[in-house]
Amino acid sequence: MSQSVTTAVFERWVRNFAQLIADNREHLSELDAAIGDADHGSNMDRGMKAAVAALDESPPPNAGALLSKVGITLVSTVGGASGPLFGTMFIRMGGSLGTTDDTLAAGDVAAALRAGLGGVVDRGKPAPGDKTMYDALAPAVDALERSLADDGSLATALTAARDAARTGRDATTPMLARKGRASYLGERSIGHMDPGAASVALLIEAAADAAADAAADAAAEAADATP
Repeated sequence: MSQSVTTAVFERWVRNFAQLIADNREHLSELDAAIGDADHGSNMDRGMKAAVAALDESPPPNAGALLSKVGITLVSTVGGASGPLFGTMFIRMGGSLGTTDDTLAAGDVAAALRAGLGGVVDRGKPAPGDKTMYDALAPAVDALERSLADDGSLATALTAARDAARTGRDATTPMLARKGRASYLGERSIGHMDPGAASVALLIEAAADAAADAAADAAAEAADATP
């Protein structure tokens, strides 16, 4: 696909994420039931529904404002640790993109996700192997940056990021939790996937789907324009 990214692509990403969270709400809560309060799925679903409603009510003028609005909505509507962590991630992403109305580049997407990862680290102080959302998000950001550096398209790079996020998500299952409520369980936390990491995998999947859809749209437009 073209390396340019419009605000519409970011909006599609957010709406895709909201739908994936809704589709996986029960599964995410089941994961949380094993090591937490059993409400991660319902909390994230409530927050993303509120975020989509906020976008419908007052469409933001640019991608930075869009992601910041999502983050602020999540902080105000999602309980537990998920609201502050995912909300801060989106707010930092939005701040990275700024307030320009110009079409953004693929590198801006990677920079935004890197900034979002920084927000998660600042807020929750996670480290690799702590069995948190970090264990899916950090590998995804690394994979995205590597693929773009190898001159891959954004769609290709986000597919690599999606795969890395899924691998990171799965790797949390045998980990001993060292952060949050799950850490209180000690060795009983071993054998259960972290729900936050599972939600991050859905976030990156949503981004990959949005980029693939944008690539398909661009290809169709190019074909229609060919004499």
